[in-house]
Parts: sequence; structure tokens; C-alpha cells
Amino acid sequence: MKVTGIIAEYNPFHKGHEYQIKKARELTDADYVIVVMSGDFTQRGAPALLDKYTRARMALACGADLVLELPVRYACASAEFFAGGAVSVLDGLRVVDYLCFGSESGDTEKIAASAHALLSAEKDDEYRRRIRQNQKEGLSYPAARAKALNLSDETDTQYWTLPNNILGIEYCKALTLSQSKIRPLTILRQGSAYHEENLSAAHCSQESFSSATAIRKALLEGTGFHTVKASLPEQTWPIWETHLNQQGLLSEQDFSLLIHYRLLMEAQNGYQKYADITPDLSDKLKKNLNNYTGWKSFCQLLNTKDLTYARASRCLTHILLNLTQENQDAGKSTRFPSYARPLAFTKKAAPLLNAIKNNAKIPYLPKLSAASPLLTPFTTQMLQEDIQASHIYQTVLCQKYHIPFTNEYQRQLPVT
Repeated sequence: MKVTGIIAEYNPFHKGHEYQIKKARELTDADYVIVVMSGDFTQRGAPALLDKYTRARMALACGADLVLELPVRYACASAEFFAGGAVSVLDGLRVVDYLCFGSESGDTEKIAASAHALLSAEKDDEYRRRIRQNQKEGLSYPAARAKALNLSDETDTQYWTLPNNILGIEYCKALTLSQSKIRPLTILRQGSAYHEENLSAAHCSQESFSSATAIRKALLEGTGFHTVKASLPEQTWPIWETHLNQQGLLSEQDFSLLIHYRLLMEAQNGYQKYADITPDLSDKLKKNLNNYTGWKSFCQLLNTKDLTYARASRCLTHILLNLTQENQDAGKSTRFPSYARPLAFTKKAAPLLNAIKNNAKIPYLPKLSAASPLLTPFTTQMLQEDIQASHIYQTVLCQKYHIPFTNEYQRQLPVT
């Protein structure tokens, strides 16, 4: 069998994602498509708009065969850790032939060559020193890195700072470091730019797609589901309508009280033990704590040239979910240990699941109750982080919409 992997967040699932699944299957002649997807919290440092099981069902409705959860330790991390963790899941299955991802470049060879150039540069102490210096001068990390690479051409500099290119380069870097046999394949990103906040005027056509950012913004501003419906695959509409009738959407603002509590409880000792938080940033958090009025406004308050809104929000997520720098560093030093935890799969994926069970070098965890004997102490802690993160998400969702709480151990996996 031929198997193609995709790494995604689907926050939310839209027509561009449907296009990618179809194109990936077509270009690789894949029998099965596996998606490694962020759970209830995302890489941009915020809770997902919809819970992970709902988003997984949407992916199945639009052509995916199996959706696996990316452990939250990796899902909420910077591009390097996000990519490293996701690639470790796909590679650990030992059945995946291709990793297909979107990029602004659309050039697989250039993305792969950039990954090799980055691996070479990272061995140089002077390169790392230049990055730190560039950040001190007010540049964001992507811009600081591009400048440290001594890029003379403005087009090349832009190439290194575009979000999907950045992830693509990190995917290829992770494949190289793990000596994976998985072959990378990039698809040119279609439609609106990643950060575009306005719905595409042509969002009902196959040539142009609205960004997830624009769809989230429209929904959270209360414009109504009808305003974004044309940007979403028709197969997902019934899932959306059922979800919105029974519960609703979440944003970082819904977690404002929880994170404020965590910030107050940790203030005396500082926050530098949490992932991505330097001593200087810890001091900045404490200094501004009296001005806290909500998650979003606090991130806007912290936002500077050298600290993006996304990184500030990601740091708050790390504090909220107790994700430490020590554990993140330990994961990197041991090549991102992981497991395969399914969120949803199709009935016709039975041969794929059997192949995973017979070939995977990482534990396959269809039932949480049977997971413990298959895990090391390190991955046991990772799984507990996943469960805790989902329970925190569920708690806020249930409180907001007055619905019953569902424990992760009681979940029935969606099968279509």
C-alpha cells in the first residue's frame, strides 16, 4: 500500500484543506491518507475553535482515512518542535511513504535544500550569536534567523519568513535528522495568505480559498455561520450545524480567568521554567500582571517587535497547561519520542490500521485504558499532558455552553 501523511491543525477545516488532501492523494497515488493533527490547543498559542474530535470527523468527511493526535507538548511549541514531534509520529508508524505539506514556495527541492542549509548553519556558534543579537535589536525570530543567514536578496529573505515555508523547512529538517525514508512533497498554497483576516471575495470557487484566520475572525465576531459557509467544504456542513446546535465555539478569551489564576499563583517564583519563557520575558509578565484584563489584551500588551502576539499567547498556553522547558528540551535531545493515538478513522482504513499495528516502532493507543504498559515514563507524562489539556478545554466548553462533561477515558472514537 502507498500511504501519505499530512500534518495539520484544521482550525477550522476549510476548502484549502480539502484541496490539499485530494491533491496529496492524487500526486502520490496514495491508498491512504494519515493526518497528524493538533489536539485542543494549537501552535499559534490558543485553544482550537472546535474540539479535536469534531475537527477529526471533518477531515474524514473530506478524504482522510486516519487522524492521529499530535501530543500537546509538540502541538503548542515553536515550528521546530511542532515539526519534530509531528514527523516523529509519522515516521514511527513505519508505513508512511510521503509527507505532503503546503508552502508559499511550492518547490520541494528548494524547501529541502533550505533545510540542509539550516542544519549546516545551526552547527555554527556565530550563527546562533547573530540570531540573539538580531532579536535584541527588535527583530522577530524568523526575521532574525533570515538576517543571520546573510541573505542578500530581499526575495530570499521573504521566502525564509513566510509561515508555511518555515514549517516546510522544519519538516524536511526533521526528516533528515531522523534519517526517515519518508519523502517530502510540497504543494503550492492556494488562495488567501496565512494571516489574511478578510474572507476571500471568491471563497466559493475552487481557485481561491479563505484563510483559517479569516474564518475564525468572522465566526468569533458573531457574523454567523452563513457568512463563512461558502469557505467550508459542503461535506462538513452537517457536522458544523450539529456542533453549533449542541454547543459552540471557543477562543482564548474564554480561558482568561484560568490563565489569570495561573499567572497569579506562579508570580512569586517567576515563569521561566515554562517552555519558551526566558528570564527577561518572565520579568515582563510579572511587571505587566497588574494590567491584566484578559488573554487577548494581555498578549497585545506584551506584543513588541521582538515578541510576536503568537509567541506571547503560546507562552500563556505553556503556563496554563504546565508545559515546561525542561521537558521540551528532553524531547528534542531524544528525537521527539511519541505514540500514535487515533482521534478518528474510516471503516475502510482497517488494512492501514493492521499495518500500523504490525510495523510501528511507537506505541499505538486506540484505548487509553490499555496505554500504560506500552509507554515509558517520559511518554506516560506526555499522554497525561494530552489528557489534562483536553479536560481543561472540556471544562471551559461545558461551563460556557452548559453541557455535560465528557472524560477522555469515556470517549468513543468516531468511525465513518
